[in-house]
Amino acid sequence: MSPAELLREARSFLTRQGGIVPALWPRAAAILGRQALEAWVRAQWGAKPDAAEMSHCSMRSQLIGLTDVVDGPVVARANFVWAALSAACHYHPYELAPTSGELSHWLDEVDALIAG
Repeated sequence: MSPAELLREARSFLTRQGGIVPALWPRAAAILGRQALEAWVRAQWGAKPDAAEMSHCSMRSQLIGLTDVVDGPVVARANFVWAALSAACHYHPYELAPTSGELSHWLDEVDALIAG
């Protein structure tokens, strides 16, 4: 799936109601949003032939090295959104799940990064 398709599916979880989905939608939306961002990061490395092998490194390493490919403010946004979505992907017993507003904002950030 392309990053845009992953984002579209992530946004669909923000509007679903009923069944078991209400308990799972924050994590599902965060996972899909993070996958969209990661696909975009891998594409940035793939577009640079002399650094294409970076797409096989851990995502943390790819994000750190991303300053060689895109501008600093873009890298900072990508790092922040990736960290926020990563935290939302994991269950934290003493923390609330992110709200639909927070997830929507993070997905908007991913969308802005993908759109360039």
